[in-house]
Amino acid sequence: MWKHGFLGYDSSLMLDVVVTALVLVVPVLVFSIWQVKHGQYALHKRLQLGLAIVLLLAVGAFEVDMQWVHGGWENVVNKDAEQPRLTGDAFSLAQRVLYVHLVFAVSTPLLWATTIVLALKRMPAPPTPCAHSPLHRKLGWGSTIDLVLTSVTGLAFYYVAFMR
Repeated sequence: MWKHGFLGYDSSLMLDVVVTALVLVVPVLVFSIWQVKHGQYALHKRLQLGLAIVLLLAVGAFEVDMQWVHGGWENVVNKDAEQPRLTGDAFSLAQRVLYVHLVFAVSTPLLWATTIVLALKRMPAPPTPCAHSPLHRKLGWGSTIDLVLTSVTGLAFYYVAFMR
């Protein structure tokens, strides 16, 4: 099993995959929202479903790697038990940033899944504006903000845990 990432820091492969996904997902999300503003509802739907599937697979593989292969984030950060990279205040900071990240990382899929499931149930096929649209817009913006905060806090954790 691959134990090192590809971004040039001593992280894990799947951590680097997820960090890369966090960077790429925001522009795709913005493009998807822009498509709605221009009446491209079917493309918006395909982009959102594609993003959701890709992120679900990436995060699922990440969790398997992080929990089962490495035994937790602490073991990735401090691979060398004799000379750990993060100790004391640096470790505490990484832990606090991770806890903030987890608030958004847990709420995002719940909110996004709700947004998608309700849209699939309540919106016509092919998608067009309907009675569900006002609620969908609110849920969509909530999901977008939550996902952006997941990305920002995930990148902040990667920075304090591996780049500093």
